[in-house]
Amino acid sequence: MSSFVDRISRPRSGTQQVIAGLLRQSLAMLFKPVASPRFSFALQRRWMTLIAKTTLSAKGVNSHDNPVAGVPCRHYQPLHAQGTVLYLHGGGYVAGSPDSHRAITSHLSHFANAQVVVPDYRLAPEHPCPAAIEDAVAVYKALLEQGVKPANLVLAGDSAGGGLTLATLRALKDQGIAQPSSVLLFSPWVDLTLSDLFDTDRDVLLRPDWLASAASAYAGDDPARPECSPIHGDLRGLPPVLIQTGSDEILLNDSHRLCAAINDAGGEAHLQVHPQRWHDFQLHAGVLTDADQALMSCARFIHRHWEDAAR
Repeated sequence: MSSFVDRISRPRSGTQQVIAGLLRQSLAMLFKPVASPRFSFALQRRWMTLIAKTTLSAKGVNSHDNPVAGVPCRHYQPLHAQGTVLYLHGGGYVAGSPDSHRAITSHLSHFANAQVVVPDYRLAPEHPCPAAIEDAVAVYKALLEQGVKPANLVLAGDSAGGGLTLATLRALKDQGIAQPSSVLLFSPWVDLTLSDLFDTDRDVLLRPDWLASAASAYAGDDPARPECSPIHGDLRGLPPVLIQTGSDEILLNDSHRLCAAINDAGGEAHLQVHPQRWHDFQLHAGVLTDADQALMSCARFIHRHWEDAAR
């Protein structure tokens, strides 16, 4: 196995195993059936927001909504924040919002002691590619104009937001804009061609037919182009990247392929695979110990690169 891939092994209490089992069952019963082409994207968006109400926001982290560069954004602000994370939420490019991802973003803000900015970027099919990229780039550039230094800025995203993160980095590089200090990717979806899916039965969140419908809504007839599937693009010159994924998820191979491709391109990428965990398990921060520990690992990664930039 590549030295860039870590299989996380931690002792788990009986209580946590019970909690994980209940979460698995709940997601399989309540979320996965609705994440289906049988239902409209409008219904899926409402259902995702409703499900998110069962998650926990981090205590002691203030939040407010304020647009950046004309893009609606949620801001999480802990006391004495040391830097900024621009976070691009998942949802297959067709769903998701700052509300649906409040647990992962507020806890990341807490553990990293960082301001976290979450754009409510435009969604497909109303706004296909490259609308989401344009929104993410606009917010990034505005943060720099507001005085945020690239050395204290992190770009992060989960699932489709992970793919969007890489597409945003590519657009920034093409425009000659300074890159962030580091990158966090949770279960990134980086190949919309769906040519290399993992074990689809164990994933309690995502279905191949839903991924196909979302890919079509966002990418149209050309899902392989790098703006939509960054695994097929130029991955040279990226900042250090930390990828986290669960072992029981449909997009596991995307993470392995991406980690290898970044390192083959001369970059620095590390992959952490959490056994018996599902797609975007970090969304259960505050409830699932594994999710908290994963985000703490991200916080250490962030601060290490902030410290490197300060030297």
